[in-house]
Amino acid sequence: MHIVLYGATGHIGARILSELLSRRHQVTAITRDPEKLTENAGLTVQQGDLSDTSQMAESIAGAEAVVSAYGPPAGHEDQVLGVTRRLIEAVQRVSQQANSGHATRLVMVGGAGSLEVAPGVKLMDAPNFPENYRTIAEAHARALDLLRASSIDWTSLSPSAVIEPGERTGKFRLAQDKLLTTSDGGSRISMEDFAIALVEELEQPQHRRQRFTVGY
Repeated sequence: MHIVLYGATGHIGARILSELLSRRHQVTAITRDPEKLTENAGLTVQQGDLSDTSQMAESIAGAEAVVSAYGPPAGHEDQVLGVTRRLIEAVQRVSQQANSGHATRLVMVGGAGSLEVAPGVKLMDAPNFPENYRTIAEAHARALDLLRASSIDWTSLSPSAVIEPGERTGKFRLAQDKLLTTSDGGSRISMEDFAIALVEELEQPQHRRQRFTVGY
């Protein structure tokens, strides 16, 4: 499968890239700093970013899917919304220009804040939700609304409440809009297992035009 990946040099994106290459997919990584990545038989590196819709459409033309592991800089969390709008438009353009029956798929790394911790109660609305995460949580929630309102083939994968570097176990659970927790009330996933869940969704789609989440 040919995948275009944005955010390949970030913490989560690097693990998604590693997982894709380990499964022998063909990856085109779009990055502002190509020197951070080394091309090989499965990886092509192109300079670029998520600021220009036309450039994005040109970069993803011919790919079966585009994956965004974009993370906005601190203080500019709302950039997630502009990036999501441009990705949707770029995918629309490419899909309209492609042969009948072929539509490029968009898979995005989402946020955990909009997951439900109780019926009708989102994690970011819970009393103990950290205020320093509220802005990015709200931005991701609004970006999810943009995806849901679009007509493209999209999927968004939300992590657990805590996502951090860790072990690649391949053992985790999936859910749709409900925050996954362990018996002790914790909610976590390693970046390595998050990457597995995302790549397996690419390979065997189970959540088209849906958000889903992964946790232990």
